[in-house]
Amino acid sequence: MLSAAIYLLTHSLMLTLHLAGNTGSFPKPLTAAEERDCLERMARGDLDARNTLIEHNLRLVAHIVKKYYAQESEQDDLISVGTVGLIKGITSYRPEKNTRLATYAAKCVENEILMYFRSRRKLQNEVSLNETLDADGDGNTLSILDVVGVDDTMYADLQDREDCVRVRRLVGEVLTPREREIITARYGLDGRMPRTQRDVAAKLGISRSYVSRIEKRALEKLEDALGKRG
Repeated sequence: MLSAAIYLLTHSLMLTLHLAGNTGSFPKPLTAAEERDCLERMARGDLDARNTLIEHNLRLVAHIVKKYYAQESEQDDLISVGTVGLIKGITSYRPEKNTRLATYAAKCVENEILMYFRSRRKLQNEVSLNETLDADGDGNTLSILDVVGVDDTMYADLQDREDCVRVRRLVGEVLTPREREIITARYGLDGRMPRTQRDVAAKLGISRSYVSRIEKRALEKLEDALGKRG
């Protein structure tokens, strides 16, 4: 089971892409110094730093989808799936492993897309291992046989979708009005663009650190409620 924060962040990024019209106007990549700063702050529990890393790597998802998957009709869906992989990659990244963030995140994006292909084919009861899933302009193809080594995630994928809906419902059930107001603003649950902790603090007339503490407490309450009802 994923964390409540990841479910909410997935929602906020999908909303961001939708409101932006998915026109390719993704945030520019961070400089090396900016990335290091965000990684250090993320390690200290700074949620804004983590969100910044994710948002500024969205173009990586689009690049992978457009480079390897030629069917334009599916690219929007694949960008959504790949974004989930990006969130998982940024959240689980550890600099001490001596792997570049972009390299690690790209692998997570690719894995998420491969698992999506496999779960979709299983749901359709298509059993031919040699069937082509996708092809690029150079004649390279991707078949089910290429991804059968991936662990079976169909049940987990379906459970994740159900939990994502439950987390948004729990926001209205287990949080105080102030916690709900901050979580709604931070993750765009009101249909508006997600706002930073600094923006929320200015709107409410409180300090950014206070917003951070309330957000952390709210996410812990959602996590606990999600676990108890799982």
